[in-house]
Amino acid sequence: MGSLDEHNQSLWADNGPTKTYRSLNEKGSFDAIVIGGGITGLTTAYLLKQEGMKVAVLEAGRIASGVTGYTTAKVTALHGLIYDELSSRNGADRASAYGAANLWGVARIANIVEQLGMECDLERLDAYTYADSDDAAESVRREVAACADADVPVELATSTPLPFSVRAAVVMRNQYMFHPRKYCAGLAEGIAGNGSRIYEHTRVAEVEELKTLCHVKTDDKVTLSTPFVVAATHMPFMGDGNFFAKEYPYRAYVIAARAKDGAPDGMFISADEPVRSVRPYRSDDERWLIIGGESHKVGQEPEPGDHYEALESWARERFDGLGPVEYRWSAQDYMTMDGMPYVGRITPSHERIFVATGYRKWGLTNGTAAARIITDAIAGRPNDWAGAFDSTRKRPVASAKEFAKENVNVARHLVLDKLRTPDEGLADIPRGEGVVLEVAGETLAVYRDDDGELTALSPDCTHMGCRVAFNKAERSWDCPCHGSRFGTDGRVLEGPANQDLERKEIEAAAGEKRR
Repeated sequence: MGSLDEHNQSLWADNGPTKTYRSLNEKGSFDAIVIGGGITGLTTAYLLKQEGMKVAVLEAGRIASGVTGYTTAKVTALHGLIYDELSSRNGADRASAYGAANLWGVARIANIVEQLGMECDLERLDAYTYADSDDAAESVRREVAACADADVPVELATSTPLPFSVRAAVVMRNQYMFHPRKYCAGLAEGIAGNGSRIYEHTRVAEVEELKTLCHVKTDDKVTLSTPFVVAATHMPFMGDGNFFAKEYPYRAYVIAARAKDGAPDGMFISADEPVRSVRPYRSDDERWLIIGGESHKVGQEPEPGDHYEALESWARERFDGLGPVEYRWSAQDYMTMDGMPYVGRITPSHERIFVATGYRKWGLTNGTAAARIITDAIAGRPNDWAGAFDSTRKRPVASAKEFAKENVNVARHLVLDKLRTPDEGLADIPRGEGVVLEVAGETLAVYRDDDGELTALSPDCTHMGCRVAFNKAERSWDCPCHGSRFGTDGRVLEGPANQDLERKEIEAAAGEKRR
């Protein structure tokens, strides 16, 4: 899911490829069906096709229109301070598997670019996790030690190409950055043909697993049959596996501006809070600076637009010659309780349905590695990382407290948000904003567009009925429980919800416009 028409478009969405694929309108059968056209789904389909399988990719919107189209697009196995965290929580073996999988993901992406002759702005650069404070510097040193124990190749440095000094940094050499939508467009072209298909604007409503086949049914009542299904939808929309209760959603923010004085050669993320992510981008001999950070729980931030301002203020303090901010966007990620993604069968009893989710903001390499794990499972081959990433693993004791905390948070919003009585009336809603309020005895989510017209929707998320909240920065209705997002017209932008918000009629006050 997702949309290239988000209120705040990413740089990638604005200047990416324009090729389109038709929607599914006839029944058929394939050797495998992949639901989701982001990097995980497309890579899985590409690898399965290389196995000689005929594959269909079903995308609810456009290819790479979801999280993949709104990433910072760093292709690296250096993910902040994750190796020390994984070793502490799960042991060095789990951290080692995570590192090996993501290092493979880096190399495989570069290999696919070469195989398909892609033009996706791939550029080799070093990646850094840097520390501004003494406490963070100590964390950096622990990360270097954890990487050594996990056989992850890094170095300890006391300087970086950044235009300001740091206390210490972890360096991983020879990583990459690219244009994610151009890369996904190249993958799609490598999949389509010889019996394999890409379908856009095709939303899956139901997946039914039988003894030897699965039936995949779309919103348009078209059914496909296949031995294997891969749900690569960021968060599985099927209830099986209860992944919505094992992960929690965060949004983070990104800005992009032309760097008139150049941008540093490298990809950077801070070990200090608040986290700051920095990378350059070259386009038509122009140098851009892309800066991210400022994460928060989805649907639980009263003024999300403040995060864009915080990023810009930080950037202007540290980088000279930065032009006006021309792009600002946000992206959504799911955090797992034990820090490891979930990849594999959707439940132990399902033999034919596979999932990949919970990348913790590092979906490009994790998604590529997940594609290999799933491809090996379908092909009947062992995989060295499958046990560490196992989607059916039991929750470790170390994460039990966090699991309880997150689900108490969900329960609070599920119950208490519906007990609040809004004070606003229809006339109080400013242009470009939305409010949940009571109209003629019915609670509605009402949005006023820039022309003054009102659109009313059911305020209850179609996933589990939590009350949505309006996101002023992105002009969307966001669910604070499990992260589903809806456009101002009610369309699903992010799952796990798979049904749009219901449109409602309202009796507008005199002089009000409505639709």
